Amino acid sequence: MLLCTSVCSSLWAADFHALDVKTGQWETTVTGQITGAPAIPAEVLTQLTPEQRAKMESAMGGRGAKPMVTTSCKTKEKLNQAWTTGQNQKSCTTTVTSSSSSKQEVHLECSQDGAKSSGAIKVEAVDSEHIRGSFQMSAASDGNHVMGMNYTFTSKWLGAACTETK
Repeated sequence: MLLCTSVCSSLWAADFHALDVKTGQWETTVTGQITGAPAIPAEVLTQLTPEQRAKMESAMGGRGAKPMVTTSCKTKEKLNQAWTTGQNQKSCTTTVTSSSSSKQEVHLECSQDGAKSSGAIKVEAVDSEHIRGSFQMSAASDGNHVMGMNYTFTSKWLGAACTETK
C-alpha cells in the first residue's frame, strides 16, 4: 500500500490535456488487492519465530481488503498534471501514454533499494463531478519476491471550497 500511495507525480507530455472536472474538494475511495509477498531480506526472515512469520504473512494477506477513503483539494494547477496516486517520489518516472479531457493513461517505472516496479494508471472523467479509474502495479526485488497490486477507485466532487486533506 505504501508503494501505491507514494508513486511519483512528476511527468510531462507534449499533448497533455487536463481532465475536464471541477476544482475544489474531492473524495476518493480506493478498493483492491495485493498479491504475492513484499521483498523482505532473508536475514530479517531468519530472525523471526515461526509464530511471528505466520502472523506477518497473515497480516500481509489482508492488505488492500478494506476500502480506503481520502480527500484532497484539486486546484487548476493540480488538474493540469496527470492524475496520479500520490506524492512525488524521486525513484519513479511517469509517462503520460494518452490524454484527453475525459481520459488519461499513465505508465510508471520505479526503482528503489534494489526493487523495481512498473504499472499503469487509467482515469476517466465520467462527468464534471465524478471520476473513476484503476491502478495496476507489479514490483519485484528478486525472482522470489514478486508483488502485484490491482486497485480501482472512484472520486466524487464535494464542493468548491477546499478543506484540509486527509
